[in-house]
Amino acid sequence: MRYLFEDYVLDTDQRELRCGAELIATAPQTFDLLLYLIRNRERVVSKDDLLGAVWSGRIVSDAALTTRMNAARGAIGDTGARQRLIKTMTRKGFRFVGTVQEAQRPTTIPPGYVAQNDDAAQRSLSPPRLSIVVLPFANLSSAPEQDYFVDGVTGSLTTDLSRISGSFVIGQHTAFTYKGKSVDVRQIGRELNVRYALEGSVQRGDNRLRVNVQLIDATTGNHLWADRFDKPFADLLDMQDEIVARIARTLDNQLIVAEARRAARTLNPDAMDLYFQGRHSCNRGATLENLTEARSSFERALATDPQNVDAMSWSALVETALVAAFLTDNGPSYLAAAETMVLKALRLAPDHAWAHFTLAMVLIYTNRTAQGVAECERALALDRNLADAHEMMGQAKFYMGCGADTEFHVNEALRLSPRDISAFRWMNTAGFAKLQIAADAEAAAWCARGIEANRNYPLLHFGYAAALALLGRLDAAQVAAKTGLALDPTFTIRRLRNVPVRGGGANFVAGAKRMVKGLYIAGVPEG
Repeated sequence: MRYLFEDYVLDTDQRELRCGAELIATAPQTFDLLLYLIRNRERVVSKDDLLGAVWSGRIVSDAALTTRMNAARGAIGDTGARQRLIKTMTRKGFRFVGTVQEAQRPTTIPPGYVAQNDDAAQRSLSPPRLSIVVLPFANLSSAPEQDYFVDGVTGSLTTDLSRISGSFVIGQHTAFTYKGKSVDVRQIGRELNVRYALEGSVQRGDNRLRVNVQLIDATTGNHLWADRFDKPFADLLDMQDEIVARIARTLDNQLIVAEARRAARTLNPDAMDLYFQGRHSCNRGATLENLTEARSSFERALATDPQNVDAMSWSALVETALVAAFLTDNGPSYLAAAETMVLKALRLAPDHAWAHFTLAMVLIYTNRTAQGVAECERALALDRNLADAHEMMGQAKFYMGCGADTEFHVNEALRLSPRDISAFRWMNTAGFAKLQIAADAEAAAWCARGIEANRNYPLLHFGYAAALALLGRLDAAQVAAKTGLALDPTFTIRRLRNVPVRGGGANFVAGAKRMVKGLYIAGVPEG
């Protein structure tokens, strides 16, 4: 069947969208979404209708649905602002409003027609990115009554993973049809059309609970990542929440690594391939080189798909991170650009947790601390595993001159994700807060701990230098300062003074002066 509207032809037999003679590249789910809307153009299609028809009942985040809807509009020359062909009916759903003619596909191939090449055809049949099934965890305990706890971990993980932006998670009831069965993961991948499977086991013994997890490539059967979570036995529900939060947070980062590796092997990367590459660059650390590389990936993603909410949110984060890491002397313009970008993302996806977190950063760094804290709370309401939001509230307390309260929020972030790839930055925040309240020995300890986690983050070395100098350990302070300058030769005391955040009250001002004094004693240039 062919559906004709304006200059477009949607061919269901060939699974192609054409504008005139031009073949329009569409991802498989974008094609399915467009086809479903056109076939049901006589009515308003609800979100649940789309999830059932296009995603086979999988749990899909609002951001993922928004991204696919934007892609469908973009493929046919429409936008969320214009809504010429696909209209959003507030609180009801969507409707295709273009005039459509139906025609059977001709049996002869028209002159000049070029069939989809094998690579494109293969791509259209491949599982969606970030598609995963959480298989029922095995109960390795001797007590069968622990089954309910093991099943609870599986169910909670399914729910929490669905909050990862862009994820496609098989529903719990479908996953549980594999419980107790010995089935090759590759077969499960084919049956459910997913890229990844998460397996695990739970064992209780000697007043401890041990959870083992492993992430598997469901297309090849290769093991991508494995970890073990070991805790003293306590309240089961509290333990379930904490274990699930840690696994979900770590798994988010591991999936980004896996998708970035796939994208790097792609000859013609699309917007999401570029987005994953940008995320991977950010995850390697907040250095000028990594952030510049990430910015380039996100810019290319947005050039391909101008309404990609994930790329918008992370592009805004890069601009903010350049200011937060003292890697620019032009903070106000970077923060203004970040705010414009993240507000655009939130207009398209109001419930995008990471966008709310990024907005919180911008607000805090532009002296709107109370509003920033509110955005952190909003982000956590949308994604309880967003440990970064806890740490950002600690930063807010620091800028309010309440550095004594910062450690609590940093510890909360570390409780959720103790081995997080961003943990070194959180430790830096705690170190700076201790300097503010003249707890210099504790400041040095936090900075030293952060350096052990990541020796390539300049701010940790500068914080360590300032703390050591204020403790009177001049030789060690000078070594720390030189190490920081080797990592970031452009850093100066003037840059620190010129940061846009002004903080509040006498405590912040006094703490900033102590920091500057310590850096000066350690030998950091004034600039």
